Amino acid sequence: MANLPIDVRALINTGSKLLEQRDLPVRIAVLVEIDAPDALLEAVRESFRPRTSKALVDVEVIEPGTVMRVDSSADAVIVLVGSGGADVGPTLADLRRHSIPTAAVAVRDEMGALPRLIEHPVDDVIIGLDASEILYGPLAEWVMRRLPSKHTAIAHNFEFVRRTVAREAVKATAWQNAAIGGLSIIPGTDMPIMTLNQGKMLLQIAAAYGQQLGAERVKELAAVVGGSFLFRAFARQALTLVPGFGWAIKAGVAYTGTLAMGNAAIAYFEQGADVPEMLAGLKASAEKAVSSAKGRLRRSEPKALPTGGYIELPATSVTVTSKDGGGDS
Repeated sequence: MANLPIDVRALINTGSKLLEQRDLPVRIAVLVEIDAPDALLEAVRESFRPRTSKALVDVEVIEPGTVMRVDSSADAVIVLVGSGGADVGPTLADLRRHSIPTAAVAVRDEMGALPRLIEHPVDDVIIGLDASEILYGPLAEWVMRRLPSKHTAIAHNFEFVRRTVAREAVKATAWQNAAIGGLSIIPGTDMPIMTLNQGKMLLQIAAAYGQQLGAERVKELAAVVGGSFLFRAFARQALTLVPGFGWAIKAGVAYTGTLAMGNAAIAYFEQGADVPEMLAGLKASAEKAVSSAKGRLRRSEPKALPTGGYIELPATSVTVTSKDGGGDS
């Protein structure tokens, strides 16, 4: 472990914490207005099937003129609104009184008067024309916003929120590395920190997609991330070609390289790859991207180089030979 240019113990600790977060209990209540559309019911039925016994989903129908009580242990409530929405108002009011995060979900072409009709905050009213797109888009984002402490556990159990959780980890890490790369004064001191951040990001993505996170997996990840992502060499070359703008180039390379790495990892996991396959694919993509970037640098005048410094990994074009996506740890 001492020979690797990355803190393996820190990655192992991150993996352990992610496993703990992934095993947190999750309880979701789904309340259905009696005339909620069938397409919405079917989408929720398919998307809210827990992967583990640590997650529970309770489904109840809201009868007209009644107030549905939800146990205070629920992490969130999803209310499926029908054509009118009037019958859900009293139940929503009771949920707000008990401070339970509640999303009112409806199939509509526009928000219109719905929040006022059901007397529910606009930020907690989710609408759309396609039931599946509602879940994978605005409802997943709502879950991220309202349940920040259980992102990993919810992503592990419910597929519809995984991509949103993973992309948030990628975006946060990319901005963090951009700041580190842009503000670093002593050459080379930022690389161990940025590399460790990238390793932690890949672990967060793997955790969201239910991949194994044991010590051997973490060591394998550390070896690849710490030794094979060559866009760092491109950053050093770019710095020598454009004096005076080094901070901007370094920040741009740190941002785009981290972003591309994360998006590529998401694409691999969504096509059924496990951690070793994902790492092999990222290594090959990085080497190809750096080779191409070096060629462009040799053909270009220094003044033609963008100050953002751009590395592109083909995140949407991946080939996976195995469909075994890995199991629980």
